[in-house]
Amino acid sequence: MTPVSAPYSTRRAVEENDLSACFQVRKNVFVGEQQVPEEIEYDAYDADAVHVLAVAADGSALGTGRLLHGSAAEGKTGGAEAVGSLGRLAVTREARGLGVGAALVRAIEDEARALGLTGVDLHAQTHALGFYERLGYVAYGPEFPDAGMPHRAMRRTL
Repeated sequence: MTPVSAPYSTRRAVEENDLSACFQVRKNVFVGEQQVPEEIEYDAYDADAVHVLAVAADGSALGTGRLLHGSAAEGKTGGAEAVGSLGRLAVTREARGLGVGAALVRAIEDEARALGLTGVDLHAQTHALGFYERLGYVAYGPEFPDAGMPHRAMRRTL
């Protein structure tokens, strides 16, 4: 595959082809690269989550992320009703280093604001803490395993 260059854009994934692209990026990154078992990569939360997609000018998918809100997020946010949960953030290998991940985080935050949420939590793989810190997230609580990888909870107030 050829390297990707800007421009790219982000959008809420609503149409079936956009949702399929989101799930394919997740499969490539989490299942393919990180060896996350496919049966735990997709879950019941996918049906009601807000999904965002980053696409290149040619329409190819570059990355994705999802936002859980309401009761779906409460178990991940310590019961904070006005806080959403960002998760499943994945950027294709070819698009890494182009700012796609940060653009997806900002798109998810915009979706959270549109829902009236006052903050966003996430569970970051520990190697990604610096990335999220640069975007204004603050780690809290102890390190914990998720899908066999060390994670930390983080939050940003919107």
